[in-house]
Amino acid sequence: MKLSQLRKAVLPNARREYPLYGPEELQKLRRATRFNARLMDELRTHVAPGIRTSELDEIAFVFTRDHGHTPACLGYKGYPKSICTSINDVVCHGIPDETELQDGDIVNLDVTTIVDGWYGDQSETFLVGEVSEEARAVTQVAFDALYVGIRAIEPNGTVYDIASAITRYAEERGFGVVRNYQGHGIGQAFHQEPGVPHYPHESTRRNVIVPGCSFTIEPMINAGRPETVIERDGWTVRTKDRSLSAQFEHQIYMTEAGPEILTMTENGPQEGHQF
Repeated sequence: MKLSQLRKAVLPNARREYPLYGPEELQKLRRATRFNARLMDELRTHVAPGIRTSELDEIAFVFTRDHGHTPACLGYKGYPKSICTSINDVVCHGIPDETELQDGDIVNLDVTTIVDGWYGDQSETFLVGEVSEEARAVTQVAFDALYVGIRAIEPNGTVYDIASAITRYAEERGFGVVRNYQGHGIGQAFHQEPGVPHYPHESTRRNVIVPGCSFTIEPMINAGRPETVIERDGWTVRTKDRSLSAQFEHQIYMTEAGPEILTMTENGPQEGHQF
């Protein structure tokens, strides 16, 4: 039975509106994502109290350009910097500036690179110095929720499987799952189908992840309520109740055998890590 026939047999109303990448394209994806992971490892050596987020942005820009690649965020829909730096109650899209990281902060670095026309995308939340138990807990739940989502998806499974697993895991531990920002398909475009929300709703039952799909899973987990607000700059997203927020993101390629994590770093936390 052909894959399309199998999908319809398993899920008659299945929907797929995204490109599939074969073996040659997978090698290009791996090259882009491996470089992006190297960039994240470079940045992690500089995250410490006293460094300005603008300095981290400059490090990312120089490292990327020195290797002949392009920072994907720079200029994207008018975004002014090369990376996103989201501190404490900033959920995502924090713009690097002269803010210095302080002992006790948590900061998410969201890094995306274009390598020969292919995109690599990931994010990681860092503990800065000695942090509170709440900061450590929300970071741990966000990290674990990422892997809960990854392990919930199988070839020809649905986006609903990812979302329901993440939400169940986080809410059982008393944390909120951001609903209005999501993962996405990615390959030769930064954002493409399928959309990958981390909170389940019925429409996602029809969004099937078939072998050949490249996409991100990137749950944003709040210590308080899930609601968010956007600052006047049009980019910075904060928790509405000003609670702490943490996020981790991996880019995934679905193989015939299951999900392959493309953006695994050499020096970052691995599955099962305790913060």
